[in-house]
Amino acid sequence: MAYLAIVLGFTAVGLLLGLTVVLTMLPSRYVKHSPASKESVSVQVLVLGDIGRSPRMQYHALSVARHGGRADIIGYHESAPHPDLLNNPRVKIYPLSPPPSVLKSRSIPFVISGPLKVLWQIWTLIRVLGYQTPPARWLLVQNPPSIPTLAIALFISVLRNTHLIIDWHNYGWTILAGTKGPNHPFVEISKAYECALGQAAPTASVTVTHAMKRQLEREPYNIKSPILVLHDRPAAIFQPLKSLADRRDFLAKLPETKDFASNIMAGQTKLIVSSTSWTPDEDFSLLLQALVTYAKEETASPIIAIITGKGPQKALYEEQIRDLQRTGKLPNIRILTAWLTMEDYATLLSCADFGICLHMSSSGVDLPMKVVDMFGSGLPVAAYSGYESFGELVKEGVNGCGFETADELAATLKRLFSEDGVGELKHLRKGAKKESDLRWDEEWDRILGRVLGVVD
Repeated sequence: MAYLAIVLGFTAVGLLLGLTVVLTMLPSRYVKHSPASKESVSVQVLVLGDIGRSPRMQYHALSVARHGGRADIIGYHESAPHPDLLNNPRVKIYPLSPPPSVLKSRSIPFVISGPLKVLWQIWTLIRVLGYQTPPARWLLVQNPPSIPTLAIALFISVLRNTHLIIDWHNYGWTILAGTKGPNHPFVEISKAYECALGQAAPTASVTVTHAMKRQLEREPYNIKSPILVLHDRPAAIFQPLKSLADRRDFLAKLPETKDFASNIMAGQTKLIVSSTSWTPDEDFSLLLQALVTYAKEETASPIIAIITGKGPQKALYEEQIRDLQRTGKLPNIRILTAWLTMEDYATLLSCADFGICLHMSSSGVDLPMKVVDMFGSGLPVAAYSGYESFGELVKEGVNGCGFETADELAATLKRLFSEDGVGELKHLRKGAKKESDLRWDEEWDRILGRVLGVVD
């Protein structure tokens, strides 16, 4: 409780100081154009995270620009953004300054560095949203993270005469509960904060699933403003494989696959791909245990597993992989980690035999973007299925398979990679390719384009 009091105290002080600064130097306000044209539509897209690792928010900005509007995307500029963002004159990136390295040092107790980091975030958000960016008609903010993003976004939207829309990807308090425990006082306060700010957003909310929309309409959220469901759909960069020659050329070029390209092409070695953020909400040990079990089958096909992504637990699992390989528990299986460009990642998905998703929903009502990208590339998946909204994306036996345990995943791999499973795998790939026909542009135009005024 002492730490919680310090965090809330510093947050209140930061808001008070920010309010004082803003009120003495009020930011410019948005002036509505009449009659409004598509070219006059301006949207700020805010994510308190790495822009390059926030595909949905990047797609929002690109969709606005595609219809002639202006999009300013605000977030941390760490990894490379979508290439089209950099080349589009109607999109401008406003990077947030990351906290000083001293606040990331372990030499400073978290009880001190944590609140100071929140103060830094408050100041940088106010500075960029209120003063560096031109006034906009719309502010589209990603949630989570919720603290302090939602409060600052609401504050600035009132000052600048901007319509605020919250894009709910998940709930910040459920993610926090995964690390602190559901009964931690900070979790309860975070939940109350998120519910209050959700109710206060006067314009609209956007959710990634129908299940999430239903939750937001009920206790404890009780959101009365309109809620729109905008399912994640793959961007144009994710496409099914066009020819076997393209597959051969790419596998022979990619460093991770070039030594195995001929065997993969011949079907003697199976290529599976999984993308992960290496965080606790994705239990990577499920895949490792499944591969250990799979490898015990003498007739099992060799597997090359490529795991893409960055995150805090990557080094931990890389050491576990090395231990399993040293002790001979992964015969005929190679597990490789990689960080690829967007273009190479998209092509790798189209060249793979099967995709694996380990996403475990903290709320039970979000969906993993990585499965959307796999379907966009015509790749069938096996995905963790223990949450309510799973069926809104993966159709069992149509475009993929669900699992909840390592043994279930191992059984799926054995079945699909056996001679008897060839037909089933082809059927699943056909279903994934059909799913790839549903694209982001069409979904966005139908749901959000009209709201923002860039689509008639």
